[in-house]
Amino acid sequence: MKKFSILICCVVLAFAACRKENSISNDPSHKLAFSTDTILFDTVFTTLGSSTHHLKIYNPYPDNLNISEIRLMGGEASRFKINFDGEIGTEFHDKVVPANDSIYTFMNVTIDPDDRTTPFVVEDSILFVTNGNTQMVKLVAWGQNARYIVADRMINGFPPFKIVADSLETTHWTNELPYVVYGYALINSYGTLHIHEGTHIYVHSGGGLWSWSDGQLIIDGTAENPVIIEGDRLEPFFKDQPGQWDRIWIMDGRPGADNIINHAIIRNGFIGIQAESFLKGTQSALRINNTVIENHMGWGILARAFAIEANNMVIDNCKHYAFEVQLGGDYLVRHSTIGNYWWQDGRSTASLFFSNSAEQDGELYEFPFHFEMGNSIVYGALTEEFGTKFSAKEVDTTYLFDHCLLKTEVYSNDDPGFSSCLFNQDPMFVNYRTFDMHLSDALSPAVGSGSPLIATQVPFDIDGKSRTGTPDLGAYQY
Repeated sequence: MKKFSILICCVVLAFAACRKENSISNDPSHKLAFSTDTILFDTVFTTLGSSTHHLKIYNPYPDNLNISEIRLMGGEASRFKINFDGEIGTEFHDKVVPANDSIYTFMNVTIDPDDRTTPFVVEDSILFVTNGNTQMVKLVAWGQNARYIVADRMINGFPPFKIVADSLETTHWTNELPYVVYGYALINSYGTLHIHEGTHIYVHSGGGLWSWSDGQLIIDGTAENPVIIEGDRLEPFFKDQPGQWDRIWIMDGRPGADNIINHAIIRNGFIGIQAESFLKGTQSALRINNTVIENHMGWGILARAFAIEANNMVIDNCKHYAFEVQLGGDYLVRHSTIGNYWWQDGRSTASLFFSNSAEQDGELYEFPFHFEMGNSIVYGALTEEFGTKFSAKEVDTTYLFDHCLLKTEVYSNDDPGFSSCLFNQDPMFVNYRTFDMHLSDALSPAVGSGSPLIATQVPFDIDGKSRTGTPDLGAYQY
């Protein structure tokens, strides 16, 4: 019996060894299957290269399949590159796909710059030959030339930067080509950067726009052609990923040189706008009109001892404060919408927060503070979306909410600083998950609840719709 068992084992092992040696199929009806027939690369900036895409190659049969040839049809001249099983090249031979299994191949693309100002298509294909069968997978990439702003200076304690508007110089960024910013694009003292309508600015991780003390930033978009500032990762996965770049950083300004942001979309950064009197008290203001600041990992606006006037401003989906004021300042906000439903992970900070003091080395420093908000909405997912931290000492501090919809259980119209406000009533936004903060229904409490007097100062909403008849609250007229 023992000898018989040993004999059986030998036969089984011999059969298995024979099966393994002869397991590659030669059946011409056996073809590969692919995860897709077209690999699509979204817009790729020239010279920078793309992210890596992959193709999954399936063998649905009980025998191994030998791919006798894999070839990039464009050859060495192709703008695409293939990485197959750790090898980079344009042609491979005799690659085996195990029975009922799959393997991966990876590819990316680098597009050379030319003189075209509009996006263009770059195409190639990969040929697979298996058992005499020829199969093709297409490669398609949209190419885009761009102007590159690459940091070339470093000062200890500051992020790397490149001066794009030097002292007494006005630099114009126009919409013929997008701008790709690595590091910070810096406006030097007494310099001006004027960004024109339709300009698209892509900022790499850790970078941003920086208006140094006495510099001036002018963003001059229109309703039809807003200026867009966002991260430089263009794959679909990154479309709504916050924290892809750092911030727009505005420091104290010189008299008569207000920083201006008209019709802009500022999204997917760490801080949308940081405005602070860093070296001296600011002698100018930041004026924001018809602008959306959305989906930031930290703040929508972080202001310190600054002067800001905002009309038709939308701030939504920020992990920290949507709008935080530190160290006082002077603020006027009309017909604006703050809707903070940050859903990516937890949020514990109110959408709107004020402070008029700071403590350093045990010493309390106080600053004058004035804030006025009219015909606006402050709402979100938390029970309390409004917070303050005011010094108990005597300091010039005033705030007024006039005809606003607020989410707070601490304040009411009986408290000083609140007049004709609505509290804790859902404004009924269209869809905060897609960052659409329009009012969705005529039954919204915000509809028709605005002050006509305030509306005359901002007679059109962010979409250009008249609101002077019966004004709604917020940046959008229903």
